[in-house]
Amino acid sequence: MICVNATTTDPRATLDDLTAKARIRNVALDLYAAKGEDRVSMRTVAAAAGVTVGTVQHHFKNKDGLRDAVEQLIVDYHAQAIASASGEGTAAEVAAARDDAVRTMLENNPPVVNYLRRAVLDPGEAGNGLLSRLTELSRREVAKLRESGQASTTRAESDHVIGLMVRQLGSMFLQPMVDAMWAQLADPDHADAVKPSLRVSIEVPPPRRN
Repeated sequence: MICVNATTTDPRATLDDLTAKARIRNVALDLYAAKGEDRVSMRTVAAAAGVTVGTVQHHFKNKDGLRDAVEQLIVDYHAQAIASASGEGTAAEVAAARDDAVRTMLENNPPVVNYLRRAVLDPGEAGNGLLSRLTELSRREVAKLRESGQASTTRAESDHVIGLMVRQLGSMFLQPMVDAMWAQLADPDHADAVKPSLRVSIEVPPPRRN
């Protein structure tokens, strides 16, 4: 049975959120997600957070530092979603619970989704940095599952990590395409038609025989 802990902590809703530093980081995530980092100045972030540009610079030095904090927040969202999932059951049930927890987190946090769509699909250095962080988070979680016997060790760790990330994030990137096609193709004569659900998986070929 898939079970997600309902008491998952929102990474924004901590005592740190009472500080100017956390407000600036949170506002930056929202603005970057909506407009893209390149279109948002530090002055814009400062104004939205109700602080001076000097305060932003004091806490984050520059835009690279601010982006680093924003992307760490996104990693924290994923880490807490995974931690909220039930660790009991078969390997398949644990994996399904984690996938469901991440899916729910993404559904409840549109700015995280929009930022990921902008950053991870961007071939630039900034996007690769976030992807590297999420890959490392997934690698650590896979290693824990393998050590505890909740995941197969006969499968290469790299295959396991890539498959996990494709399952958890792949549909997020493709969903806008599905939505657009559905809007175009929806038949008014079949109002009871249900939009197809999207699940993405990856197939690992068998090892070559010498």
